[in-house]
Amino acid sequence: MSKKTQGRFKVLFVAGFGPVVQDISKSHKFYVDALGLSLQKEAGEYLHTEKLDGVKTFALWPLSQAAQSCFGSKSWPLDLPVPQAWLEFDVDDIEEAGTELRKR
Repeated sequence: MSKKTQGRFKVLFVAGFGPVVQDISKSHKFYVDALGLSLQKEAGEYLHTEKLDGVKTFALWPLSQAAQSCFGSKSWPLDLPVPQAWLEFDVDDIEEAGTELRKR
């Protein structure tokens, strides 16, 4: 666990993790049918669970939703590598974390 020092934020825990998926049907077959994970379906094919130890949320994030969130378009830019996963941390001070990360 990281220590908080002057002017720095502290990562508290992994809040969420999961793959960015391009084919939700194939992903559903693997994560739900093959692995047996109990995932809830939300709008836009977003599948998630809060019932896995180790993270607060595990979710399959469709690439189109990631593109919409990052770039305001359903298509991922062709000149950028396609992301394979997403990772979210909770921190002790979001304002301080944002300031510190923008500096870096």
